Amino acid sequence: MLFDLDGTLFRTESLLETVHRRVFETLREEGLYTAPEPPIERLLGSLGMLLEHIWMRVMPDGSPEAHARANDLLLRYELEELEAGIGDLYEGVPETLQALHDRGIRLFVASNGLESYVKEVPRLRGIGHLFEGFYSAGEYETATKADLVKILLGKHGIRSAWMVGDRSSDVEAGNRNGLFVVGCDYAGFRREGELDGSDAVIHRFSELLGLLEEAAGKK
Repeated sequence: MLFDLDGTLFRTESLLETVHRRVFETLREEGLYTAPEPPIERLLGSLGMLLEHIWMRVMPDGSPEAHARANDLLLRYELEELEAGIGDLYEGVPETLQALHDRGIRLFVASNGLESYVKEVPRLRGIGHLFEGFYSAGEYETATKADLVKILLGKHGIRSAWMVGDRSSDVEAGNRNGLFVVGCDYAGFRREGELDGSDAVIHRFSELLGLLEEAAGKK
C-alpha cells in the first residue's frame, strides 16, 4: 500500500495553523511580503500540489524571492513545531498501519512534499518503522505524483498495490499506474469531485481493514 501523507495519515491543519502564521510574520519582518496574510484555507486547499505551485496559489502577488524564502521557512518551522510535539495523526492511523504491517503488507509513503518533512513526520509520530520507504517529490524532483509512484513501483519491483490518498493527484497517480485507488474523504479541505475515479472511498482511516477483508473475500 502506498500512502499520501498530508490529509491521509497526518492531520496537517493541526501543524499548519501555527506554521502559516510564523511564515508570514517572518516574510513581513524581512520585507519580502507586506500584503495582508493570506487565509490559511488557501494553503490547506493547495496541499497535494508541488510547492512551487502552492505558493503561486497562496500568494500570487509574491515575488520569486518571497516564494523561495517561504519554501525554506515552511520546512524549518514545520520541523521545529513537529519536534515540539505539534501536529497529530488521524484517528486510527497507528493501529491500522500496525495491523497492515503485521499481515505482511509492504507500506510506503508517496508525497509531493519536501524530503525532510516526508521522512520526519512519520518518524516523530512513531510510525516510521512500519514503512519500507519514503518517496517525495522533493527528493526525486518529479513533476507529478504519478511519476513519483512509477519510480517507487519500479525500484521495489511492485506489480500490484493500492494507492491511498485524499487528493486528485493521488487518484491520478494510482490510475495512471494501474493501482487500486482508495480515496480518503475525511480531511475536510478537498475540492468537490476531487476523489472521482477512486475505486473505493473511506471516511475513516480504519475502514482500510474492512476494504482489505472485502478484497480478500473476492479472490
